[in-house]
Amino acid sequence: MRIGWRAWLGPTAADRTVSVDLLGVLMVGFCAVLSVQTGRDLYMVVGLAWALIAFVGSLAIAKHLEGRRFDD
Repeated sequence: MRIGWRAWLGPTAADRTVSVDLLGVLMVGFCAVLSVQTGRDLYMVVGLAWALIAFVGSLAIAKHLEGRRFDD
């Protein structure tokens, strides 16, 4: 609950970014646990794709917060 609150109202943009990253980590962990419990690899693929997209998004947000362009 606090993570969602921090993502919505966080005092700074950096706090919001960290909380959204934490939500992504929790989602990847949930996909991994679900994959192990069900024995289906589809959930692991979804978790891997989610992690890659979250990583690229984090890099883009970090560059934006620094005031740099995406191609720098």
